[in-house]
Amino acid sequence: MITKAICIGALCTLAMIGGTGTAAHAQDLLKVAVPQRGSWDAGLPELGKRGGIFKKHGLDLEILYTQAGPESIQALIAGSVDIATASGVQAAFGTFGKGAPIRIISSEIIGSPDLYWYVPASSPIRKIEDLNGKTVAYSLVGSSSHAGLLALIAQYKLTAKPTSTGSITATFTQTMTGQVDVGFSGVPFFLDQMEDGKIRIVASGNDVDTLKSRSGRVNITNVATLQNRREALARFHAAYKETLDWMYADPAALRIFSEFTGLPERVVSKVRELVPKAALAPDRIVGADQIIAESVSEKFLPVPLTSQQVSELIQIVQ
Repeated sequence: MITKAICIGALCTLAMIGGTGTAAHAQDLLKVAVPQRGSWDAGLPELGKRGGIFKKHGLDLEILYTQAGPESIQALIAGSVDIATASGVQAAFGTFGKGAPIRIISSEIIGSPDLYWYVPASSPIRKIEDLNGKTVAYSLVGSSSHAGLLALIAQYKLTAKPTSTGSITATFTQTMTGQVDVGFSGVPFFLDQMEDGKIRIVASGNDVDTLKSRSGRVNITNVATLQNRREALARFHAAYKETLDWMYADPAALRIFSEFTGLPERVVSKVRELVPKAALAPDRIVGADQIIAESVSEKFLPVPLTSQQVSELIQIVQ
């Protein structure tokens, strides 16, 4: 009887171990490149992971933070990551146009409500026209901040000098020490500095008409991941949308974001108003024709993409 009881107990233990192994195995790992650690919209994968939403969809995310979208795209092409989120749409179109094996799987943001340009409080620059002849920052060539700055310059016919400064935090140091006249940033970075009177915003993405009518950043994957892990990408998309709903409905999301960024809750409480939920709708790419025209004009694309190429590039995974 004792021997029988021991055997039964051992079998139960093995069954429990086996069940645990199956549950652990069910969590598919996706490696995700995210630019500008600490931004609200691009922070969605981090918040969804911390909130347990991606886990609920059977996904574990390994997040790699980069300076800007072009770095994420390079990691994606190299196969180091499965998904690159919040990549500048013109960089995505341009990279595809050069033959890179990438595909857009969702929109990340429509317009650029998060983008703004600022100066130290002591700067004589006070309005957009004052940017003439000044060095104005953007992250990297091909990024959404680069495209946004070029659009700002074109609309207001400025003689500003676009200057690559890398990450948002590196840009702040360069701006405050006078290495560049005007810095760029995104919500909620440095809103506390603005409240404290240390910086002054002189322009934003909302001042640029052409930015409002098209997708500004997109989420992309490579062809190999799309072909081999489409079902996992579909679960990522579902978890992404659920996280978005949670971010704009649950106070816990703001608390987690405050912990993640180290910003006080009084600052992060403004992000929902500054970056409306409607701008983050992932299911459609807006303004493809406009994106192509701008990409050609700004030399991201040598020639326009055909309708067949656009259909190949944009593959919303649901």
